[in-house]
This record gives sequence, C-alpha cells and structure tokens, in this order.
Amino acid sequence: MPEASAVRSFQDSVLGESLSISQITLAHFRNYDALRLQVGGAPVVLTGTNGSGKTNLVEAISLLVPGRGLRRSALSDLQNRTTTEPWAVAIELRTEVGALRIGTGRDPAAEETESERRLVHIDGKPARSQNILAEHIAMAWITPDMDRLLAEGASTRRKFLDRLVYSFDPAHGGRVQRYEKAMRERLRLLREGGIDSVWLSALENEMAQTAVAIAAARRHMIERLRSAIAEGGDVFPRAEIEVRGAAEDMLKDKPALLVEDALREAFARCRSSDAAHGTCATGAHRSDLRVVHRAKNCPADLCSTGEQKSLLIALMLAYVRLLTEQRRVTPLFLLDDIAAHLDDFRRASLFDEIRALGAQAWFTGTDRESFAHLAPHAQMFQVENGAIV
Repeated sequence: MPEASAVRSFQDSVLGESLSISQITLAHFRNYDALRLQVGGAPVVLTGTNGSGKTNLVEAISLLVPGRGLRRSALSDLQNRTTTEPWAVAIELRTEVGALRIGTGRDPAAEETESERRLVHIDGKPARSQNILAEHIAMAWITPDMDRLLAEGASTRRKFLDRLVYSFDPAHGGRVQRYEKAMRERLRLLREGGIDSVWLSALENEMAQTAVAIAAARRHMIERLRSAIAEGGDVFPRAEIEVRGAAEDMLKDKPALLVEDALREAFARCRSSDAAHGTCATGAHRSDLRVVHRAKNCPADLCSTGEQKSLLIALMLAYVRLLTEQRRVTPLFLLDDIAAHLDDFRRASLFDEIRALGAQAWFTGTDRESFAHLAPHAQMFQVENGAIV
C-alpha cells in the first residue's frame, strides 16, 4: 500500500469528499474465510492469478447497492463452502457527510424456510429493504460478462438500463417489482381460466400506471445520459442511444394519462392471446435499449466485439460523469479484468479519465504490468487464495 500521506494527498487534491471505501471486512464470503482491508481514497488495483479471489472482492463491494451484485449470483452461491456460518460483508465509507457503515449478509433464518433473504444494516441499524441502499451509495461497474451486452437480447439491455436508473431514482426498483408482481398474478389468473374480470382489471390498472412511471424514468435517464455522452472525449466511440417500447414510444407525444388508458385497453384486448401463449405481449417488460455507433452509423449489435467493448466503456464513463454532476457525488467504480482487453493507448486514456473524474475505482487483472501507467497513483495489492499478500 502507498504511504498514508501519499494516499491522503491524492485524495485531497482529486477526490475531496467523494464517496470512497476506507475499510472492507469479509467473513465466509466466496473463497475468503476472513479478510480486513484498509484503503485510502485513491484507485485500488487487485492483481493475481485466475481464481485467486480478485473478482470475489469487488463482487462483495457491488452488494453495497440493491440487487444481486455484479455477477447476479444467488445468495447461497456467495457462501464459503468450508463453513456453515453465514457470509457477511461490512464496509466503511467516506462520504460528504462523514463516515458511513454498511453491513450485509445472508439471513441465518432463511435456512429454516429454504428461502433466500439478504439482511442490510446501515450504521448498525437494520434497513427495511435493501432498496434504501440506493439512497446512500452510487456505483457503476464493468465486467467481462457485459462484453456482449449490446449484442444480446432486449431483456439484458433493459435490466442494464434499469440499474442505471436506480442510482438517480431509488423508487424505480420498487416500481419495477410492483409491475412484475402484477404481471405474474395476471398471467396466473389467465392460465387458470377462471376469469375474474374485476381482479384482472385491477391488476391491469396497476400494470398500466407503473409501466408509464417506469417508462418515464427510463426516458429521463436516456436524455440525461445523452448529454453526458456529448461531453466525452474522442478516445472511445460515442453512442446514439434510445429506449423503445410501447409506453416509451407513446410518451413522446402523448400525456401520461392517455398512455395509461392505451395500455389498459391493450392488456384487456390481449387477454386471450396472453393466456394461450403464457406471456404478456406488451408492456414495460418488452422495452429495449438501442445503441448505435455514431461515427459509423452502425447498430451496436452489428459492430465488432472490440467496438462493442469500447461503446460500453464510453457509456459507463458518461454514466459516472452524470452521477458526479447530478448527484454531487463521485461514485464507486468497479472494473473487473478491464485492462487486458484494451490497447496501451486506450488503457492509459481510461486510467487518466477515471483519475480526472476523482472516482475510487477498483480494478482487477492478472498482469500487474497492465497497470504500469496507473501504478504511481494507485494502491496495488496482490491477491492469492482468498488473501491479500
């Protein structure tokens, strides 16, 4: 680790009071039996062989926000297999208003009910829901699993967009959950065949109202992200982005109440076909994020793998800039195995931009030399078999 004074100097000159981790403690998490790591506000680089535990450590950090983390793993998969003691993660952060302590872990009582539930504590007090984390923490990440995001199905891109929205609108996650719950209940009634028109209408009304709210939040996110993209440099390609869907398209030129009416009519009209196919033909769950390589006027799914990777990096850099400007907080930025897939120029440019943003970024990689450009300004750690050496 760099000298403490050097870390403080970097933090004071670049980060100021930006969001950063000061200490992370793991217990029985993945291949970590126990770990306590203290860091300054500067970028952190974790290097080591494949399987050493680098990604496991940044995955633990990703649980600071609502959801299932950057791997979207089941809670049981996070458990260290050498013990039955439930896994736990405790992280201390520096924030603009002082220190913040967040703890999360698997609920021990879940073993009895065979269900999974993640407990969250903020400054020692239990949180009603993990969704409250979005009110305290801003975070972004890029992982190898996201490399084909722009070429995969609409569902993957839609979930990606919704995760971006959460950081600006913490209530968005609750709306998505309510919509999906109403949709599942509607499909259950349709499959059973005993049509309860009153209850179906109530569910369709809930779906229509929440779908419009979801669509409006997505459109607002896209508008703000476009502005952030326009402020980016020329090292990574700029993207044209748009969200398309039944509600999103109608909101372009219709008021929300008329869109709600149109969706309710569509849901009622599609009851028979939805019952036959076991799915809802229209709604917020069908929307898609469209991305186009601006300079080449080429849809992202038709671009090369390298171009898709660069487009994704450009999008996430724009997102981090937007979070910094709009929320007045520089988010945590997790970049798993990012350096190996960039040439020297783009790798150095990425490091420089992240330093300029002032984000406490957490990098992982197998080759220490890949981070030579960043090393003088970063905290370098070697990971071996679930331990920092």
